[in-house]
Amino acid sequence: MSETQLASETVDLVVLERNGFIESRHRGTAVVINAAGEITFALGNPNTLIFPRSTLKPFQAMASMQLGVPLRGAQVALACASHVGSTEHTDVVESMLAAAGLSSADLRCPEAWPAHEATRSELIRQGGGKSKIAFNCSGKHAAFLWACTENGWDTENYLSADHPVQQRVISVIEEYAGEKISHLGVDGCGAPVPVISLAGLARAVSKLALAPGNKHADARAATIATAMLDYPWAVQGHGLPNSVVMEDLEVIAKLGAEGVLVMAAPNGTAVAVKMLDGSGRGSDLLGLTLLANAGAITTAQLESVLPKLTRPVLGGEVPVGSVRLASHVINQLES
Repeated sequence: MSETQLASETVDLVVLERNGFIESRHRGTAVVINAAGEITFALGNPNTLIFPRSTLKPFQAMASMQLGVPLRGAQVALACASHVGSTEHTDVVESMLAAAGLSSADLRCPEAWPAHEATRSELIRQGGGKSKIAFNCSGKHAAFLWACTENGWDTENYLSADHPVQQRVISVIEEYAGEKISHLGVDGCGAPVPVISLAGLARAVSKLALAPGNKHADARAATIATAMLDYPWAVQGHGLPNSVVMEDLEVIAKLGAEGVLVMAAPNGTAVAVKMLDGSGRGSDLLGLTLLANAGAITTAQLESVLPKLTRPVLGGEVPVGSVRLASHVINQLES
């Protein structure tokens, strides 16, 4: 059976400290890629194989656009989103479905409650329930469906690995990652999800970040990178980590389930992180610190944004500790 890295192949990345005692450790792997696609720094084995999960959404959206989907503005960002199901989000997804001549009934993602608290509370007050459009991947699915209607393809089986939409997705991912897909699974939303290396994932997002300034890049890649930064609220939600990083720093940020995170600065410096235990705790701290260490953002920028992304460890209502970088990471950065 294929598998991701063993614990022995990983390192401590972040720890939770409570009252001067290390209570929890999160092991994993991280890699930094430069604009030339070269590995400049790694913690653990950068060639470890992973399911990138939702960090692939910009490339899935690119496939839809290459197949003729005329996404515009916030629609582009929603196609790349792991959104929280606010009315602001679902209104855009509905506009995509309507343009395709379809409705939320055509979505093949699971039903979900909105993760956005105010929207969920109002829905409950009105006697509503779960819906497919509230699922965090509904924007990506709407773009897939729109690609089907643009090309006269079957919409019932658009998630099948052999469907033309998913075949184009595979082609885009292999092109941007610079490697062949070694294994194919099914994501939580029902879409195919490939296995690639952590370094390949970082290379892909580096190319995406460089696209707006690269006249040889696919114009759709430039549109996606620009839209994610222009509409950061659409990619996750107001005040949430990915959106804050993009709004404050102009750094592309995209989370994936099971502890995956990518970040990429406009100069092409990119970071990819995989936490072995599937936790995302501390990933933003690690990713941004690695970008600062590579000179892609300044120390001042790092210090200005971290309070918005990290929370103290509480004892009752009093801060008694923090999530911080593991000693091994600090030593590597200082060496």
